[in-house]
Amino acid sequence: MSTIKSEVLAANAQYAENFGDKADLALPPARGFAILTCMDARLDPAKYAGLAEGDAHVIRNAGGRASDDAIRSLVISHKLLGTKEWFVIHHTDCGMELFDSNIMGDLLEESLATATVDENGWRNQQSEGGSTDGKYINWLTFKDNAKSVVEDVQRIRSSNLVPNTIPVYGYIYDCKTGKLVEVPEATKIGSV
Repeated sequence: MSTIKSEVLAANAQYAENFGDKADLALPPARGFAILTCMDARLDPAKYAGLAEGDAHVIRNAGGRASDDAIRSLVISHKLLGTKEWFVIHHTDCGMELFDSNIMGDLLEESLATATVDENGWRNQQSEGGSTDGKYINWLTFKDNAKSVVEDVQRIRSSNLVPNTIPVYGYIYDCKTGKLVEVPEATKIGSV
């Protein structure tokens, strides 16, 4: 068994021992809101948004982007589980700003192994076992963080499946301070 797997299972065993009344948490989020944010390991939505288990839905993907799947999750969050407010929260120093779809497609075409980055850009350590499939995916990268928040709030607001009664707020989490910084243009677009 891998060290990581052992650590995860040990942590879970300890967590389960103290599970207590968490089995009684309701399916709908108690505080009635959802967050769409990045999968970056430096972000802990429970801490930066003051969440306890059962409080809110947290939808995470690379970049915190309003992809079709993220919108699908938000719509389910509202339609079936009653959320009434949504937050789109990107963050500073996001890895999605460090490449584009062409770079990703080229890297994957050469190799599926993990790539590295340095002052000269991204490069593969191996050059076998690649696939051209990555060239047909929009990786939803961006160069302007605030603009990407605006785009995502606009995309959510424009969806025919999203009621105009749900406010959608736009923020950037500052990885240096832990603060949420509003993107006023995004919040204005997402207002009801």
